[in-house]
Amino acid sequence: MKQYLLSIYQPDGDPPPPEVLEPIMVELGKLNDEMKAAGAWVFAVGLNPPSTATVVRDNNGDAVLTDGPFTEGKEHLGGFTIIRATDLDEALSWGGRVATVLAPLAIEVRPIAWPIE
Repeated sequence: MKQYLLSIYQPDGDPPPPEVLEPIMVELGKLNDEMKAAGAWVFAVGLNPPSTATVVRDNNGDAVLTDGPFTEGKEHLGGFTIIRATDLDEALSWGGRVATVLAPLAIEVRPIAWPIE
């Protein structure tokens, strides 16, 4: 089976208040359990805010560190899920289910070129 990255993009700023976020996380947990039962789920993570990021670049063999996200924008990568799927259609189906739970957030589905195992 191929692996796919389901990237979750969210707007910059504070997360929703607990009374909004908690029911969403419950539904996401149920969907993750369904993916696990189907053998599709590999792993999922939520990321800290972009302000916690450090960008590392090479400068003639020396690491140059810069605070903050790699790109500035109105949205950022908030988390991702890695899944197994027989084809892109199946991966898009799971991505659509994630998008329904996390609406109005955008979910990008991308094939993984070469998983490291």
